[in-house]
Order: sequence, then structure tokens, then C-alpha cells
Amino acid sequence: MTPTTQPRVTGGSRRMRLSTRDRVTVALMVLIPTAFAAVLVWLPALATIVMSFFDWDGFGPFTEAKFVGSKWYSDAVTIYPAFWPAIQHNVIWLIVLFGVATPLGLLVAVLLDREVSHTRFYQTALYIPVVLSMALIGFVWQLMFSRDQGLLNLLFGTQIDWYGDPKINIWSALIATSWRHMGYVMLLYLAGLKGVDPSLKEAAKIDGASEPKTFFHVVFPVMFPINVVVLVITFIDSLRAFDLVWVINRGRNGLELLATEVTRNIVGEAQRIGFGSALATIMLVFSTIFIIIYLRIVLKEDR
Repeated sequence: MTPTTQPRVTGGSRRMRLSTRDRVTVALMVLIPTAFAAVLVWLPALATIVMSFFDWDGFGPFTEAKFVGSKWYSDAVTIYPAFWPAIQHNVIWLIVLFGVATPLGLLVAVLLDREVSHTRFYQTALYIPVVLSMALIGFVWQLMFSRDQGLLNLLFGTQIDWYGDPKINIWSALIATSWRHMGYVMLLYLAGLKGVDPSLKEAAKIDGASEPKTFFHVVFPVMFPINVVVLVITFIDSLRAFDLVWVINRGRNGLELLATEVTRNIVGEAQRIGFGSALATIMLVFSTIFIIIYLRIVLKEDR
């Protein structure tokens, strides 16, 4: 039986020469995902950037679109009333997910890692929201927050419109999204904790380190890759938050977000393709900055 690869020694080093079949397989494994990414991600992103400089209603041919330069970007930051509230709400979304939901997910993961009784049940119960769509989660929490028939008002004997009051509806939405985010973070950290070498904990224990010190000075730094992944997921979730608030009130009345404003201007009642594309490009810039920072951290850690 002939092997598919043949070792060849050159200059004191061993190289593996791939067969033609293996080269074709590797090329296809690289080119096919790249082609899908180009068609489904890169080209639409480039088209969005281009359309952000034109005035186009989306119905006529794009050749008839009028070039307006940076007008839509200027309008977004100066005269569009929902832009800065949307930015503020996205920042609040990020702070709550990162400062509340993520630590709770980490805490639950640490507790479940102790192999307490019924661990499988708790893991399943906490992970169930992750497999549900955010739209469905919005409907589920409607049973809790409904003004007339909600569980909270029934328990406290109140008539608070948790989803309708612009002063509190964003916090109600954040409770619902944190419920889901916490389960996802729990799963990631639980996997990371299972991969920590037990000898590190034993060494810290022998040195007299307490359990909290062992976790924060030994275990948590070892999970650096998981920490970076959680940070990226949290940022992306806060930026692309859309489904939940769209189900609640279509991103109005205190729930304005960048994603809802993009949708409202591109496929909603406004039908301003160029302006919506400008808002989407701003989101893309924010995402790109964070991705670059993430890649620099990962590459530095690999080196």
C-alpha cells in the first residue's frame, strides 16, 4: 500500500511532500469556504460601503443613484434623532452583558465545575435559552413582563408596563438577553475549566494559596483563550442586538439600537438605502476595530 505522503530530507530537515490528491483536497478545503465568505460576507459588506455614498431608493437601477459623498454620515451624527440614543443603548447593552451577565456565567461555571449533585440537570436548564432564538425569548419574557397578565405584576400587585415604559424597557430587555448570554458564557467557561491542568491547582494548594487566590492567579489566567472568546462574543452580541427589541416594539420608544435603525432605513418604512448603509458601515467600522484588537492579542499570545 503506497502512502499518500512521502518524507523528503532537505538541508537536514524533514519535509512532507503531499500527493496531487492531497493538494487538491487542501485547495478545495480552503477555496470553498473562502468563496462562500466572499459571496455572503465580503461582497455585501463592500456593496454596503459603496451604497452609503449614494442616494438610492432601492427600486430603480443603481446607475441612476445620485452620489452624495459623506452626506449620510454627516446627517447620522448631526440631525438623525435616533443615532446617539442608539449608540448609548448599545454601550449600555455592552456594559450590562460584560459587567453582569458574563460574571454570572463564570460564577455558575465555577460552581458546576465542583461536580455538585444534579450537575447535568443544571447545565441543561441553564443552556436551554441559548438554543432558543432571541425573538422567542422576547415572547417568553412577555409572560413575565406583561402589564395586564405578567407574572411580575401578578406577584407584586402592580400595573407596570415593563416593555412599554421608555424609562425601564431597556432594562427589561437586558434581563431577557442576559438570561440567554449567561448560559452561553457558562458553557464556554465550563469547557475551559475542564481543560485546566489539575496539577496547577495542586501546586498552588501546596504553596498555601487559598481557593479564591488559586482561581484568580492561576486558573483564570490559564483560561486566556476562553477569556478572549467571551470578550469577542460579548462585544458582537451587544453590537448586533436586534431580534429581541424588534419583537418588543421595533426598536422605538427607548429601545433604539444601531441594528434596528439600519433595518428601519433599509427595509422598513423609511426606504433610505444609502442612509441605512451608512449606519451599517458605522457598525462595520466598530466591529473591525475590535476584530483588529482581538487578532493582535491572539497573535501576540501565540508568539
